[in-house]
Amino acid sequence: MTARTYILLFLLALGIALGVAHFQPAPGYMDADYYYANGLRLAKGHGFTEAFLWNYLDDPDGLPHPSHTYWMPLASIVSATGMWVTRDLGFASAQWIFILISSLVPLITASLAFSLTSRRDLSLMAAFLAIFSGYYAPFLTTTDTFALYMLLGGSFFLAMKIPRLWLKALILGILAGLMHLSRTDGLMWLLIAALAIFFSNRNTSESPIPNSQLPTPKSLLSTLYSLLSLLTGYLLIMAPWLMRNFSVFGAPLAPGGDQMLWLTRYDEIFSYPVGSLTMESWLASGWSAILQARLWAFKWNLGTVLGVQGGIVLLPLIIFGAWQSRWDERMRLGIFAWVLTLFIMTIIFPFAGARGSFFHSGAAFQPLWWALAPIGLDKIIVWAARRRGWPLRQSLRIFRAGMVGMAILLTGAILWGRVISPSTREQAWGWGANRYQSIEKFISENGAPVDAAVIVSNPPGYFSVTERPALAVPDGDEQAVLAVAERYGGRYLILESGAVTQGLQSVFDAPEKWDRLEYLGELEGAKIFVIQNQ
Repeated sequence: MTARTYILLFLLALGIALGVAHFQPAPGYMDADYYYANGLRLAKGHGFTEAFLWNYLDDPDGLPHPSHTYWMPLASIVSATGMWVTRDLGFASAQWIFILISSLVPLITASLAFSLTSRRDLSLMAAFLAIFSGYYAPFLTTTDTFALYMLLGGSFFLAMKIPRLWLKALILGILAGLMHLSRTDGLMWLLIAALAIFFSNRNTSESPIPNSQLPTPKSLLSTLYSLLSLLTGYLLIMAPWLMRNFSVFGAPLAPGGDQMLWLTRYDEIFSYPVGSLTMESWLASGWSAILQARLWAFKWNLGTVLGVQGGIVLLPLIIFGAWQSRWDERMRLGIFAWVLTLFIMTIIFPFAGARGSFFHSGAAFQPLWWALAPIGLDKIIVWAARRRGWPLRQSLRIFRAGMVGMAILLTGAILWGRVISPSTREQAWGWGANRYQSIEKFISENGAPVDAAVIVSNPPGYFSVTERPALAVPDGDEQAVLAVAERYGGRYLILESGAVTQGLQSVFDAPEKWDRLEYLGELEGAKIFVIQNQ
């Protein structure tokens, strides 16, 4: 693989990424809105604070409050960096670094494939699969962790081949730190890095006793030094954030995250008041409900495996490629890390996992899967050509072109359906931001004070468009809304069609019969209320 090849791949990936980004006028959904909104706060000099609440798990005293108590800060830091560099606070200024990062993913994928095969043709195929990334394509160019996690995950598997053990440990530690700074589950990669160091040291150490499985003092000391290098690299990245948490919360981790263990349904993330999510409440739901939730999560996560990670048609090729590469240490650790991720997102956090966390976490493995698919295809075609007497070169050419062509068609269909189609842009990607602008104009014309908070389904999205304080619609009925409004200064309630909690459905259906919720009217499918003080 030459520098010219990498440059051409980068330019192709960049051109496609810019084309996708052209149709993305806003972050597009709450996760991306969150990172962008906090990037705005950082760029304006407000530090790691939020002027909105998207959940109440950490039981904040008021607004503004410490940010990133649930999600990690790296994507917000990257967003703010884009705004600092351009000296502009628009979404495009936050987005451009993510576009560049997404354009580097095919290069990492090609390098990973070349390290597995030493073959340029298979590496180019892997790069094309990364460029035409299927279901991930709409998300790589917005202010989220997908492109970051892919780049870091691919770099992690590449770094495992560094020959010098101390250097490998240091770099793996830095990458694990960056992955943890990207996502909470990124902490898992510190364990994977430690296992990689342990197995590498075991394979390179020399025992004075033939065939002995006992470690020598020299190998133990080498392992210790390597683990210290690993921890040093990790803390170079994570120590400032852990110190920030200590200074703000008195602990290295933000409060409230442990409550995610005890969810019995997804909407309980928005519970208010806090404290209702406990082991006792979880057990009280019954073992049947607990098991059904995990079976439900497994079904949805399996769909993610088949449709997203496996690209519908690539999964058998990935599996066969993994079998062909099974002697590579990275393959064994990669599969172990993937199984561990699936376990965490199915058994430990089934609701978060099935509702997007497994989709996000799986991005770290995609460069490896894309590198394996061409290997699997090649082996299958060679075997089939021998069995059926096909001309090998022609068969390889046809099936390789077919695989890349299917990736292009799938990616194009997904981008058209989710981003590019005019009807889609009006209904999805830019629609939420446009609707919130209309609602803000409506309530301002009806006398809304500038510091009056709204209660809405997507608080970071509303804040990023209007800079008005925003609160999450709580999981509860009218009384929960009134309690949130009283504590945090909520003055307006916005109930959006398709995003109404079960407890507030009666308010949405009959908006004029509530004493303390004065109905102002409906705008673009959202019903707007003034919350009357008691």
